[in-house]
Amino acid sequence: MRFHPAGKKIIRNTLWVALALNLIGWLFITTSFFSSLLTLGTLVMLVMVLQFFRYPHRPVTTDEKLILSPADGKICVIEECEEKDYLKTRCLKVSIFMSPLNVHINWVPVPGTVTFLKHKEGEFYAAFKDKSAEENERFCTAIRLNDGREIMATQVAGALARRILNYLKPGQAVTQDLEMGFIRFGSRVDLYLPTDTKLNVKLGQKVTGSQTIIGELS
Repeated sequence: MRFHPAGKKIIRNTLWVALALNLIGWLFITTSFFSSLLTLGTLVMLVMVLQFFRYPHRPVTTDEKLILSPADGKICVIEECEEKDYLKTRCLKVSIFMSPLNVHINWVPVPGTVTFLKHKEGEFYAAFKDKSAEENERFCTAIRLNDGREIMATQVAGALARRILNYLKPGQAVTQDLEMGFIRFGSRVDLYLPTDTKLNVKLGQKVTGSQTIIGELS
């Protein structure tokens, strides 16, 4: 199993903590039951961290007419709304909630050119709640398509997510096989699409980043 570079430091620190706790248990805990319980607890902690930063190999089929899912997770919102950070127009919003068990890599949903990047400070409400889209810390990425239209993907922090990584740069040409970023420990990604987008997903559906077709552009 490969592990994502975003987790290199956390994996290393978790391993050291696990070793230290087990050493303390071996030296100072005389009861075998509690010693075994400590070992089991540190093992579970290490396995959870490793699975969180797993790095799957996914061949991506690019198509400029398709919107690919930017993340693994479950569709938690489908609605029309006003996008207020950059597009400032009515959009079709599709939100994907990522639990701590999902792969947390974020992929570029459409090919084009990056026109807007902005990190906004905010709160850390649970990512599945509606107010998280407006009030939580987030990172907005707008991409201009070849036909001039723009879509936006917003990485939203959650109650556990305290670090949003975004790898793109303004003016960068991007394709759907590129990683947009990474969010640590539970979060969501909001897509703001043209209102005439033909959706291929429904509320509650599980999606796979870079693989599931969210919709088709008219």
